[in-house]
Amino acid sequence: QLQLVESGGGLVQPGDSLRLSCVASGRTFSSYVMAWFRQAPGKEREFVATIIWNGGTTLHADSVKGRFTISRDNAKNTIYLQMNSLKPEDTAAYYCAGGRLFTRSANGYDSWGQGTQVTVAS
Repeated sequence: QLQLVESGGGLVQPGDSLRLSCVASGRTFSSYVMAWFRQAPGKEREFVATIIWNGGTTLHADSVKGRFTISRDNAKNTIYLQMNSLKPEDTAAYYCAGGRLFTRSANGYDSWGQGTQVTVAS
């Protein structure tokens, strides 16, 4: 398993941008499928985006498509989530996850970070 640490969350206004980062420890990082999930208060954890080991294929949830972009830098053991045109409904704790399956399901990931809070409010 990987040890994952997210950063980059904060309080922003609607329409603003943020970039989340997730640093992984472990020499096998480059072989992992990585993903971002989010969870708002009182709601279930929701898939945001996932990226395969070499970054060649990505998948984004319809709710963020065109606004968010997942990417990775294997040399830095890091994945990113660039979030543009943020909306109040994007408010949630954002979690980084690692696994062996390219899937939208949280069950496909066995390594999780502690989360970083993103709040979008005017």
